[in-house]
Amino acid sequence: MELARITALLKATTLEAAVLTGRLVLYPSGLVSGRPAPGAPPDGPAAAVAGGGRPVVLLHGFVDNRSVFLLLRRALARHGRTRVECLDYSPFTGDLRTAAEELGRRIDGIRERTGRAEVDVVGHSLGGLIARYYVQRLGGDVRVRTLVTLGTPHAGTTAGTPLADAHPLVRQMRPGSEVLRELAAPAPGCRTRFVSFWSDLDRIMVPVETARLDHPDLLVHNVRVSGIGHLALPVHPTVAAGILEALDAGGAEEAADEGAVSVA
Repeated sequence: MELARITALLKATTLEAAVLTGRLVLYPSGLVSGRPAPGAPPDGPAAAVAGGGRPVVLLHGFVDNRSVFLLLRRALARHGRTRVECLDYSPFTGDLRTAAEELGRRIDGIRERTGRAEVDVVGHSLGGLIARYYVQRLGGDVRVRTLVTLGTPHAGTTAGTPLADAHPLVRQMRPGSEVLRELAAPAPGCRTRFVSFWSDLDRIMVPVETARLDHPDLLVHNVRVSGIGHLALPVHPTVAAGILEALDAGGAEEAADEGAVSVA
């Protein structure tokens, strides 16, 4: 059993290294303004099939940019989700709440341009926490139908060094921070469906279970992913398939269950 876990960890570490290399290569491309995903067809009948044609907003993690979602955008486009927008926030942002307010303004702009009352959001790591704050604390639940989080520190992560705590966003991701206490407060009547993907080999989420979302007032479906690390969550095809299923699904029964995905 121990040998199997070591083997899985080695595979996950190798994949993380490969993903990191790809991130570094693609990072400059994410600094330019977003364009439609390669191969994405124009809006039309196909767009109305999946998810009722709702736009999908993608929000990256700390010190990352839109390039992390290249493969996911392609998967969404193939599935008929042609209205996909990647939003960036500055790594110099000093307060997660400021980023959440800006997210709300940009979502309102997307709704106005597309004529849709609701959007779906996928957030990786810190991006998921920003989106959750918008939904839960700023009234975004009337605008976001489904929020999918990937490796998001819902209960706070202890990973990193004391030097990292010099950044205010890192401090806000620590257990017991003021922001996390706000998110732990009652949220009666929150309408958004939450789907939280967490990985058993995530070395950024410490402990790994912190990426589970547990809140008595929220409609949550937690999905345990086995065999990959933090960086691979937004790029792995198996996770992408789970995200597509989550965006198209609905109903309290489905959301209340615990799920599991293995990529080994």
